[in-house]
Amino acid sequence: MTSGMRILVVGAGATGGLFGGRLVQAGRDVTFLVRPGRARLIEERGLRITGLGENTVLSPKLVRPGELTGPYDLVLFTVKAAGLAAAIEDAAPAVGPETLILPVLNGLHHIDELVARFGEERVLGGVAIVMTTVDGDGDIRRLFDLQSLTYGARSEPAPTALAEVHAALSGAGFDTTLSTGITADMWGKWVFIASLGAVTSLMRGTVGEVADQPGGIEFAEAVVAECAAVAEAAGYPVPAAALANTRAAVTEPGSPRAPSLYRDLTAGLDVEGEQIFGDLVDRARKLGVAVPLLELVRLNLRVYRARRA
Repeated sequence: MTSGMRILVVGAGATGGLFGGRLVQAGRDVTFLVRPGRARLIEERGLRITGLGENTVLSPKLVRPGELTGPYDLVLFTVKAAGLAAAIEDAAPAVGPETLILPVLNGLHHIDELVARFGEERVLGGVAIVMTTVDGDGDIRRLFDLQSLTYGARSEPAPTALAEVHAALSGAGFDTTLSTGITADMWGKWVFIASLGAVTSLMRGTVGEVADQPGGIEFAEAVVAECAAVAEAAGYPVPAAALANTRAAVTEPGSPRAPSLYRDLTAGLDVEGEQIFGDLVDRARKLGVAVPLLELVRLNLRVYRARRA
């Protein structure tokens, strides 16, 4: 590999569109693998990033499923859990002997799926921190000024090309961190998003709406405790400072904070119930950790998903 890495971004939604778009702006060699409908929209309107005073319009390289003709150096998976199986098959022709794969999905279950298909040595760990959404026009709308990508090898020895991946992703308009403990980082984010998602989805309210009610803060703290207990039992305890930040984020009175899962839920859209909560509950059971509140969240979202099926 060279510093001019060929990068394939699988998906051009709220996450992939933002990070891939920033890489395009920075002059990186980026191609998006997108479905035909999304491809048509981007070809007609451009890849648009808006919000917070921004109005960026890009014309990136696009490929549709079935059009890939050779390997890329780095494949960045940014799809949601429900689309991962199809995305893996669509992107398979882009994975060659030297290709590295960087997924930034929520939870950890996707790692198992990618390793099963492409091999342990190819799959990096990744954590994306971003608050964006795709609006009714198909544009990527920024909701808050958070844009960071953390990544690293999940085991030693690290791939020799990891430094080149870091160089290719850095200096592109978002924060980057090459982590030496990426699995712990992934667990830390999982605890955060599961806590935030559980509190807001089960109570059908923002953080502030829950915290402002009697018992709301205590409920949120109990949810955080369950999530953290699973991480600790798995061997990846969340550092005290990070856990305190998570606790503060889900117990703040008056806070309008709500995750994308809550926004999808209230809009009647599909949600990542199994990726975020189902897998966490399954791991808790195997580890002998009682998580009654998380069990309730999983049941609640299963009923919701069955109703809309």
